[in-house]
Amino acid sequence: MRNLILVLGDQLNHDSAALADLDPSRDAVWMAEVAEEATHVWCHKLRIAFFLSAMRHFRDELRERGIPVHYQELTHSAVEDRGRDFATVLSHDVAALGPEKLILVTPGDYRVRKALQQQADELNIPVEIRPDRHFFSGIDDFREFSAGRKKLVMETFYRQMRRKHGVLLERDGNPVGGKWNFDQDNRLPFSPNKPPAIPPMPVFHPDSTTRKILKLVEHRFSDHPGQLDRMDLPVTHLQARAMLDDFVRSRLPHFGSYEDAMWADQPFLYHSRLSALLNVKLLNPRDCVSTAVTAYEEGQAPLNSVEGFIRQILGWREYIRGVYWVNMPEYSDLNYFGHELKAPAFFWDGASDLECIRQTMQHVLRYGYSHHIHRLMVMGLFALLLGVHPRRFHEWHMAMYVDAVDWVSLPNTLGMSQYGDGGIVGSKPYCASGNYINRMSNFCKNCRYDYGASIGEKACPFTTLYWDFLDRHYDRLKTNPRLGPQLLNLERKRQSKRELDAIGKRAAELRRKWGG
Repeated sequence: MRNLILVLGDQLNHDSAALADLDPSRDAVWMAEVAEEATHVWCHKLRIAFFLSAMRHFRDELRERGIPVHYQELTHSAVEDRGRDFATVLSHDVAALGPEKLILVTPGDYRVRKALQQQADELNIPVEIRPDRHFFSGIDDFREFSAGRKKLVMETFYRQMRRKHGVLLERDGNPVGGKWNFDQDNRLPFSPNKPPAIPPMPVFHPDSTTRKILKLVEHRFSDHPGQLDRMDLPVTHLQARAMLDDFVRSRLPHFGSYEDAMWADQPFLYHSRLSALLNVKLLNPRDCVSTAVTAYEEGQAPLNSVEGFIRQILGWREYIRGVYWVNMPEYSDLNYFGHELKAPAFFWDGASDLECIRQTMQHVLRYGYSHHIHRLMVMGLFALLLGVHPRRFHEWHMAMYVDAVDWVSLPNTLGMSQYGDGGIVGSKPYCASGNYINRMSNFCKNCRYDYGASIGEKACPFTTLYWDFLDRHYDRLKTNPRLGPQLLNLERKRQSKRELDAIGKRAAELRRKWGG
């Protein structure tokens, strides 16, 4: 064998650089399902099932194209596996197959890249790591962008990407609509009215391959969190494309205006649910951008929705990947506020009397999904205010969300959500009281807590912990100009020592109760 081409579970694109010069007569693809990827964090059952099903369907597509694939399937018993991690299985197969070289594209997880490189060194076999051309920009491009800058600003990067790729530009190079960013138009709540009609999300029923996976996961990972009754995600490229087309046709028109809104018992609203498909590369981000642009040009979707969707893909997604690779491995240990608590038990089972958390967790447990405001301003906000260690919050997110891959999860959780990086990703901590959740949802009217109160048994824990957070970290926060109004309100509360003492006492009780 000339080349053994390693394809990981988040690299399921047929135009992968690793497959570019594959010769079926001399090369082969290697894929492995390993227990470590389901257990290094306590993975949601649906996350395990989605990855395994997508991998097996991709394997079958490669074989239909005449490409030899050496594939390890997980079995119902760990003792029947050839190894629990990539390194062990790879060592066994390299010895059996005798390739001259290993080829892969950059993994999405620093931990996996390090382990595979170390194993190749131990096996004394050359390994070629190729750039991942799934993305619009390369890691070296981002290094060039970030070099010499005292502060990284996503908006600056996003505008460069728009110009470079000619997206939503007039002939003179200015942005369509006269603005680069329509975020101010995309923060509407539904309250006091119900959401406009919400189209049903497309359902992709499990085929025989997926049904086999579901049985395996339920048997082998029965103690893991989550449910398997809604395994309805696409697991092939054709299905992923159908999901994209449905979003652009049915949800994109309302997506922008209401992208930050939440509503009881509505897990998806007008969001795309495409992130998992993008992150395992069943879907090409260029197709997402071009399809959205076409919808705008044909009058099928307004500019604020199209620009907002494109900013998530061409801007934020590319930016976050650059932040990850430029700052790893040190980034994963950053902890700006010195928080040390673990995630509360209800982050795993959803058994909470806070209505916003109960609503969010019912989505997470059933679908392995909640949209970005649930993640940032419900679960993330609570973890930040309580004092959860930022890496522990990241590990929870990696475990519970189907779309979580390390390169995208870590900067979003440790960085933007928990401000553990001290401002590399975000310009300020995303801290707020229960009033924000009341403004952006209808959760609070059905909650036992009073979002406006900070003291007493009925006080909203978000509101109590918010004032305590500002007070505890005042010395770190006072230099941040974007927090001026919030800290001015804190100063007013500090004039009443009795009130702030009562808040601090109640907050300490909540940390003991929920922080472990």
